[in-house]
Amino acid sequence: MREIVLPSQRGLIKDRGETILADNKASFKVSIIRENCEDYDKSCRKISRLLKIEEDVLKERIKKYESFPIFKPIVVKENLSFEEVAVIEARKLEFPELILQAEPKRFYPFGSLAAHALGYIQELSGEEIKNGLYLQRRLGDLIGKTGVEKVYEATLVGKDGIALEIVDSMGRNKGETARRNPHKGQNLILTLDYALQEKAEEILEGREGAVVMMDPRTGEILALASFPTFDPNKFIDRFTPEEWLDLVNSPEFPLENRAVRGQYAPGSIFKLVVDLGALELGIIDEETTFKCKGEVEIYNEPFACWVEEGHGEMNLIQGIRNSCNIYHYQVGKKMGIEEISRYARMLGFGARTGIDLPGEKIGLVPDPDWKREVRNERWQPGETISVSIGQGPLLVTPLQIANYTSIIANRGRRITPHLVNSQSQIGNIVFDQSNTVDIQPSTFETIIQGMWEVVNRRGTGWAANVKGFDICGKTGSTQLISTEKDEEKKEEEEEEEEEEEETKTHSWFTGFAPKDNPKIVVTVLVEYGGMGGATAAPLARQLFNLYRRKYD
Repeated sequence: MREIVLPSQRGLIKDRGETILADNKASFKVSIIRENCEDYDKSCRKISRLLKIEEDVLKERIKKYESFPIFKPIVVKENLSFEEVAVIEARKLEFPELILQAEPKRFYPFGSLAAHALGYIQELSGEEIKNGLYLQRRLGDLIGKTGVEKVYEATLVGKDGIALEIVDSMGRNKGETARRNPHKGQNLILTLDYALQEKAEEILEGREGAVVMMDPRTGEILALASFPTFDPNKFIDRFTPEEWLDLVNSPEFPLENRAVRGQYAPGSIFKLVVDLGALELGIIDEETTFKCKGEVEIYNEPFACWVEEGHGEMNLIQGIRNSCNIYHYQVGKKMGIEEISRYARMLGFGARTGIDLPGEKIGLVPDPDWKREVRNERWQPGETISVSIGQGPLLVTPLQIANYTSIIANRGRRITPHLVNSQSQIGNIVFDQSNTVDIQPSTFETIIQGMWEVVNRRGTGWAANVKGFDICGKTGSTQLISTEKDEEKKEEEEEEEEEEEETKTHSWFTGFAPKDNPKIVVTVLVEYGGMGGATAAPLARQLFNLYRRKYD
């Protein structure tokens, strides 16, 4: 008797319109049963020639499962072509140690589209089994390793069937005595919109960065893009060690989901945190003015505005519209780092958003306690001035920026960003949407007016303007990124003295539309893309345009 596992089909993953993003296709694999080998080394030599696999590679694959009972099949080659299947079938009497099986294979029909959201599946490792993470699974099973493939593994995975075969002394099948058919996994419907996702990736192509598009009313993610990206189909087949190292050691970090794991200084986008806090605390009001001459001395140090000649006299709305550094230095000084950090955390920074993706980073909201604990140093007053315009040791993710923008759009109501659609029948998953921050709606209205002027009154985000859509937004530019690549890139830039200054800054834009009853949030980050108004804002405009044509 021989027990043969009948693999189940994994549940499909679809976008909100039920376009299939992760499918299954018919595939063939061949396995070796060591019990049927008269001479193991001789069998390996013959099989390596038959399957066109290097003998040492073949033996290494088999060795990986040497703890298996010798009567259990060990897969030695997958995704066989019809020609390979025909050859193995024609010579099966010569190779009683080989067994040919059909199985459903994961297939991503659009290749790299939404790869960081979908994730990929890969072979279960012995270490994962030893850790007790997958008690009902077998060594060699394919499991979700990242993305929603990982988070919703229990939903997507089916239940394998079993066939009991009668075999002769040569291991040849003489018929079945019993069979339990496999059961398919459950389908998953995501909040992603295929067309918006495709456009988000299109505008990032050739760049490095991230895009998040989200419905602020519900937290549904309509697009989540990170570039460079990868093709999850490649993970289903076996990597050579060299191929795997090339991928994980790539200087472009294609596997890194920049939208939820990339940590960056937010630049001028953070100025709205300072404005909201200072307004709510009564430190300033809408008519509070400061004069911008292009530079100001604070704590005996010079601090510059991005406009060298200065903006002149600025009130709050003008300070937001023109993204005036001097205005926000003065507000930040009055507010103090403790209150700045308190409002930053209130607005979602320094914490996970709760998105249903693995590995989300929390960023960093600095304060005196943090500096004392981490660096064993005192907080310097000048650091508060830098933080007030989104610089210094402050770090955020693009998803946190989109989440923060949603809170502003909702006039204080928090939502939980998520990728699974309510149409997916996966139990009682509830995403919190009822929590509100401790800031008056009228305070948000003042800031939103400033954001509206950023885009509609020739402010720094004018390039994001879509006539009649009432977009409210904020630009940002910053030189900081929390990856090793940043240091490498900075060294290269220092060596290349003629390189333009704008290539050293990251480009941000975040916004929502329309101004009243907002329906969509768009956040764009382009690493080393220059000024936010010059690069990220026009890219965001394309996304707002497409959303409006499709939904508004």
